[in-house]
Amino acid sequence: MRSLTLASILIFGMLAQGKTLSAYDSFVLCNNPVEYWLLKKGETSDASPSRLSGTYGGSCRGQATLPNGDTANVFNGLDNYFEIPDNDSLEVTTTGVLTIEAWMRIGAYDFPDNENNYVHWMGKGTSGQHLWVARMYNQNDLSRPQRISGYCFNLNGGLGAGSYFQDVIGLTTWIHYTLVINTKATSTKYPTGYTKVYRDGVLRDTDSLQEYNIIPGNGIAPTRIGTRDFNSFFKGAIGKVAIYNYEL
Repeated sequence: MRSLTLASILIFGMLAQGKTLSAYDSFVLCNNPVEYWLLKKGETSDASPSRLSGTYGGSCRGQATLPNGDTANVFNGLDNYFEIPDNDSLEVTTTGVLTIEAWMRIGAYDFPDNENNYVHWMGKGTSGQHLWVARMYNQNDLSRPQRISGYCFNLNGGLGAGSYFQDVIGLTTWIHYTLVINTKATSTKYPTGYTKVYRDGVLRDTDSLQEYNIIPGNGIAPTRIGTRDFNSFFKGAIGKVAIYNYEL
């Protein structure tokens, strides 16, 4: 009851400030994310109690309409991104668990500014300060066409532990993406935890962090949407990015 009361106070506060919340936004906020960026065109503020706002980089951002009628940012695949400064609320090490969810829609089958035939369309990490990333491969990749994945890394980088789904995806298809990194839910199968990836609320893959000896650290890299570290840029729409410090 306490969490719902806090969420209600927050929602009424946002309405008083003239911010329009959809039923979806209210539902997300009632699940107590540590951060929630609506990513409407030009919107930089965090809708969660943390108020961790970001800034836009690049030029010529567009606007797309989500399935519920809300709007999301269209990134041009060349230099667009949204950056949030480093904060302990965005670290796996704070609670041992991180859940990242977002809506995304591709704007190209093969991304023009890619690295090794994929783009990092969201993530937290730079050289020597890696944590997690959301990745998508080009359609023309022979072994992983249109694979959408999520990885967790050691701070010094190298290979990451990751989960994925690989479907045929059209330019009009909206996808609800969720990546879970959990170092607390250990078991014989997952002795140091796991990553999970969901598409549209359906679990598609689970992988062990131990497979690549991943022990997440507390880094200082910013979180970016539309890119991770400027080595590739996503062409398409992204909206409603929420981060939780527990597993949904």
